[in-house]
Amino acid sequence: MPFALPNFWGQRPLFSLFLLLFYCFLPQIALEKEGPAIKSGLRTIVIDAGHGGKDNGSSGAKAKEKEVALKIALKLGGYIKKYLPDVKVVYTRSTDVFVPLHERSEIANRLGADLFISVHCNSLPKHKKNIQGTETFVMGLHRAKENLDVAKRENRVVLLEDNYQKRYGGYDPNSPEGHIMLSMYQNAYLSQSVLLAEKIQAQFKERVGRKSRGVKQAGFVVLRASNMPSVLVETGFLSNAAEEKYLNSDKGQAYLASAIFRAIRSYKKIIDKGNGYQANNLQLRVQLGASPKPIAVHKAPWSSVEELEEEQEDGLYKYLTGNYPSMLEAVKAQRFWRSKGFDGAFVVAYKNGKRISLAEARSLLAN
Repeated sequence: MPFALPNFWGQRPLFSLFLLLFYCFLPQIALEKEGPAIKSGLRTIVIDAGHGGKDNGSSGAKAKEKEVALKIALKLGGYIKKYLPDVKVVYTRSTDVFVPLHERSEIANRLGADLFISVHCNSLPKHKKNIQGTETFVMGLHRAKENLDVAKRENRVVLLEDNYQKRYGGYDPNSPEGHIMLSMYQNAYLSQSVLLAEKIQAQFKERVGRKSRGVKQAGFVVLRASNMPSVLVETGFLSNAAEEKYLNSDKGQAYLASAIFRAIRSYKKIIDKGNGYQANNLQLRVQLGASPKPIAVHKAPWSSVEELEEEQEDGLYKYLTGNYPSMLEAVKAQRFWRSKGFDGAFVVAYKNGKRISLAEARSLLAN
């Protein structure tokens, strides 16, 4: 049965009262919706190329959002199939066809997917043509007007669907009340969605050298009924001439897809049960370097590191790689990276996600 919104839209006084009561109890409601435990294991990913068919989405001077989004989505799926062969990839569309928004999340729900990623391109009016950058959205309350504007534009596609008011509980994409109500639907997997979104934005910035506009929350129809961690990725602005050229190029699409893939791979390591962990939840890694400012990791020699993660600690940006099953393997990796020019590489240990001394790590391994 399609997920339906309560039909408050035609009852303004009742709706206003509902909003007041909702906001009064919002902290409790948001907390309850965070209830499900972390979804363990990443086996099926649904990749959603935004728009399609009669819905072009945004447009630049030459490029159409529906075409760019599809090309990035297909490249992303290709990377996953090649480098994560144990993960099943399903597309909501693989050709230029129109797929109603409700069907996109329903596909993921029917499959019991572990992740839903919707790929899009952004756009702004001509007087804002200089704005550029990537941003990744998760479901939740609008924190700024610009977030609401993005949600309005992406949700407007429901007007192309037959009987959309009945299917979406009277939701009107042109109504302010509609977007306020929709934004209140907190995804039950919000923390995991944010985790993936942060990794995607980090990859866009550090690996691809794109401007990051950050992780944001807004009410998207395509995300609100997804029963799994879900993100909507805006890969850049077609309204910006330079960014449109990049988005419309095979190289740009490949780099953006690769960045999303790397984020998924990093996310998978955290989500998969027991991946890289010893008894006592011990992790052994190699720190390649640290800096008071972010390092341009899309440049050599950093670009040669396949699995690189950044963490901020004690006012420093620290760069880590690997996840080794034993101290011996970790030391071997340390020697390898030193031979590759990372002279300051050294082994570090974590317990339950917190850094500990190597002496404590050896003690845990001995027990």
